[in-house]
Amino acid sequence: MTAAAPRVFMQYDQAELDRCYDQSNWAPNMAIVHARCDAHSADISARMGGPERLAYGEAEIERLDLFRARRAGAPVFVHVHGGAWRSGASARCHGPAQMFVDAGCNYIALDFSNVLETGGDLMPMIDQVRRAIVWIYRNAAVLGADPERIYIHGHSSGAHLTGNALTTDWPALYDAPMSILKGGMVTSGMYELAPVRLSARGSYVNFTDANVEALSSIRHIGLLNCPVTVSYGDQESPEFQRQNREFAAAVERAGKPVKLQTGIGLNHFEIGETLGNPYSMLGRSALEMIGAAR
Repeated sequence: MTAAAPRVFMQYDQAELDRCYDQSNWAPNMAIVHARCDAHSADISARMGGPERLAYGEAEIERLDLFRARRAGAPVFVHVHGGAWRSGASARCHGPAQMFVDAGCNYIALDFSNVLETGGDLMPMIDQVRRAIVWIYRNAAVLGADPERIYIHGHSSGAHLTGNALTTDWPALYDAPMSILKGGMVTSGMYELAPVRLSARGSYVNFTDANVEALSSIRHIGLLNCPVTVSYGDQESPEFQRQNREFAAAVERAGKPVKLQTGIGLNHFEIGETLGNPYSMLGRSALEMIGAAR
């Protein structure tokens, strides 16, 4: 009889845990969805005349793509892309822009470093997202935006980065108001890094006890200062489903406003496509958050 492989986290052995943190195992149409999103983003960008490309920092990658609302003083919706921390780009996230602009909202897609470029360190990426938010707040007049209505959404590893942005001590770290974000959406993310550290992702992310503590947003919900919507698809891996349910439950236990929603029949990549549709789950939630629901 062959001995069972040792368990490394909950009921999972190493191979099972690795599989749970690799969404390609749960989405056989991943390449098709990526191609569809890329084509849609390119089409939307071309039809809208492309975004304004603006620098929020000194590094070449520290840029954001702005699709400006048609009137001044409009709210801002900031999107943080995913890609397992090691890929992705703002240019692939232009698809939702038309929905937001048509709803009277500025749409921004962020660019930032990937973890392969930072030597395995997630902190520079989180700092870039945070600094971009502060830059948007301080430059709202130039952007034609309302600094008191900045909202943020992140998908996949972008939801991890967004979770950290939502649980930031803004006055202490960035000399910015604690109320800088008025609402957040996190979709299909990771909020507790302990099991992620044990998975194959640990081969390219430099996890330590200190950064697992600092960068697990579920451990810092006391700093959350705005309503949050947590979403995931029921065709995602069991670990991603658990992470999102437990994050929402922790926010609720803390007595803070949270909405949890499940995309029925949607995998990790398909759920991201719903952000640009005002009648689909993420698009509807985003418009409700900014007060522009149809």
